Amino acid sequence: MSDANKVDYMIVSGFLGAGKTTTMIALARCINARLKAQGREGHSAIIANDLGAKNLVDADYTRTADVAINEITGDCICYVTEDLVTQIERLASDGANIVISDIPGAGVGALDHVYLTLKEDYPERFELLPLTCLVDPMRLRMMLPGDARQDINLPEEIRFLLNVQLLEADLIVLNKCDLIDEDEREADLEFIRKAYPDTPVMAISARTGEGIEELVDYLLTHKANALPRDLGLDSEEFDAAEAQMCWYNRRFFAKERNGKNIDFNAVVEDFMETIRNGLIEAKRNVPHLKLFAAGEGADFVKCSIVGVDYDLEFERKLQQEYTAIAIIVNARATCESETFGEIVEDAMDEIKAAYNLKCNVIFTECFGFADEGRRNGGRASRY
Repeated sequence: MSDANKVDYMIVSGFLGAGKTTTMIALARCINARLKAQGREGHSAIIANDLGAKNLVDADYTRTADVAINEITGDCICYVTEDLVTQIERLASDGANIVISDIPGAGVGALDHVYLTLKEDYPERFELLPLTCLVDPMRLRMMLPGDARQDINLPEEIRFLLNVQLLEADLIVLNKCDLIDEDEREADLEFIRKAYPDTPVMAISARTGEGIEELVDYLLTHKANALPRDLGLDSEEFDAAEAQMCWYNRRFFAKERNGKNIDFNAVVEDFMETIRNGLIEAKRNVPHLKLFAAGEGADFVKCSIVGVDYDLEFERKLQQEYTAIAIIVNARATCESETFGEIVEDAMDEIKAAYNLKCNVIFTECFGFADEGRRNGGRASRY
């Protein structure tokens, strides 16, 4: 850890669905436990970052983990340096001496726009810990060479984004190792070592806690390289990859019309599966679709899909039935924004009819990267 005059800061990057939020929570909990066991003051904290407004599954989910959290929404941290610095220092004033943030799942440029900027402009205020990129075995399959490469029904251009994320990292971490056997783990690690020979590699399962202690050991004893690299962010490949994506965020309140208790786990599952089926019919995909709904006290449901070809994953389910519940949905899709919006509307109509629901939509936004470029006055996006 840094001296008392500096705050340790690091970014966890990684493609959509790599497990950034779960990993940040696991790291924060581990660090906090160590500080407490050592009788040291301070704690770790998290900054959740995404392009949408303040309607984020990850932020609401992180609050259930008893970890200090702030949000930066509406833009990537790469382009809001003053806001980022303010948020870090706000957390530090509340006792945090280690701050961990993510960037949007298709985000690249953290090295150039965050690490190098903080190093140059705020050298006395922050100690930069390794820029850490998560990669999950499913996404890695589209990077493998020759016959080992698999079609995971994502546009070829998306490979460019994942490759840049891996190239700019100080540390590459293979996450979700609990989902693969030992042979596949070793094959994946060997591929990463050969493809990115100058970057250290580790393996973890943020969900089970495997490898988290070792990862914390590494992070707290190493510093970021923070050296410029040519990553090709001004290339046609980046623009082509960027054009494939749309962002969707919705918060709504679902209520059983007659005031009856119902199983909202079933509602959530049917809603997510209907969106999946709509995407399959439209021949589109969703690298990450996630949903969070909070019940009473510590009761909540969180689930996600990392592609139309993969099973729905429940991080946790509600333990009791309710007459009504507030739901947040975030999606990052390889689909036209208008088409995806229609798919979600159709899914909502189906659950309303099937479960006798009245749904009050509190907030919705849906935009493609081209739309986002216009919203920012035509500035080239580098998310």
